[in-house]
Amino acid sequence: MKHLLSLEQLSRADMEAILSRVPAFKGHRAQHPRPLSGQTWAMVFSKSSTRTRVSFEVGIHELGGRPLFLSAADIQLGRGEPIKDTARVLGRMVHGAVIRTFAQSEVADFAAYSGIPTVNALTDDEHPCQILTDIFTFEEMRGPIAGRVVTFVGDGACNVPSSWIWAAARLGFELRIAAPKAYQPSPALLARAGGRIVCTEDLRAAAEGADLLYTDVWVSMGKESETQQRLKDLATYQVNAALVRLATPEALVMHCLPAYRGKEIDSETFEAHADTIFSQAENRLHVQKAALDWLVS
Repeated sequence: MKHLLSLEQLSRADMEAILSRVPAFKGHRAQHPRPLSGQTWAMVFSKSSTRTRVSFEVGIHELGGRPLFLSAADIQLGRGEPIKDTARVLGRMVHGAVIRTFAQSEVADFAAYSGIPTVNALTDDEHPCQILTDIFTFEEMRGPIAGRVVTFVGDGACNVPSSWIWAAARLGFELRIAAPKAYQPSPALLARAGGRIVCTEDLRAAAEGADLLYTDVWVSMGKESETQQRLKDLATYQVNAALVRLATPEALVMHCLPAYRGKEIDSETFEAHADTIFSQAENRLHVQKAALDWLVS
């Protein structure tokens, strides 16, 4: 049985198998196959969401299935029921699950105990669906990502850059992470992943000649108590016009949203690259449909 729990566990061949399906789902949205016909998929969300929730609900529906949204407050999980018990109940009633939560172990335990295909829709460790979407978006606009330079700016120790690290190791592009020392990924993660990963506090050096400049919020969900310190520590790690000028002339600017203008990206740069950013957001739908199709094939 297949799961999509992390990019760490996903081979290059499997990444490419998912990505190769996307153009058909995007280009023939009303005519493509419906591999989830007659199925019900649970969407168990312990974290709030706009793009992830909407894209999965619409995607499951368009693939012929029925999405069943369950927030933690809706089920006994929110009252302390172990994830493995929730998994064993849902596994007897639904055909697959999409989970957005805090601990990576919860997604792994759900997959192990439920006996149904399970998708990580975001944990504190990884955001695999987002990065698969970002890769598709880049390749759709600029061609193969292999051999290119991707620069991540901001909190380099959160789930998005962690998933970028595994993607770089699998797909053969250089990843530069520009962040203060305390916000860089752990040496253990970098050693485990391998690949061409450069971590630096030198923002300008990281942006020089980049093919993609990428940023995310400075304060991830669950880090709200650190807000003031993070705003202070990351204040200079912003994507703006001066930084974009250091990248290649055809460089893309991406943001996985929501965006806080004036913090991780300034308003002018965001609006100048809004078409790319909102195409990136739309592509969550198409990539996740391709991933669901891969899971059940």
